[in-house]
Amino acid sequence: MTTDRGDERMELLMKVEGMTCQGCVAAVTKAIQRLDPGAQVSVDLETGRLSAVTAAQALEVAQALGRAGYDAEAMTG
Repeated sequence: MTTDRGDERMELLMKVEGMTCQGCVAAVTKAIQRLDPGAQVSVDLETGRLSAVTAAQALEVAQALGRAGYDAEAMTG
């Protein structure tokens, strides 16, 4: 579990493969919030993109989503 780093939150943009429904949205949100309970997560099912304002690092998030059954990679811009 990631320690609360308060003001060190940043926005992560990720492409996530395998999300098809609101259950998937809930699963990826829960996976990220396990790392950082204060994370704000937004998912666009149509594009398969996720944005999260979190203190967790992109690699941590990608690994957590992998454990939840989704292939995720960080995007730029």
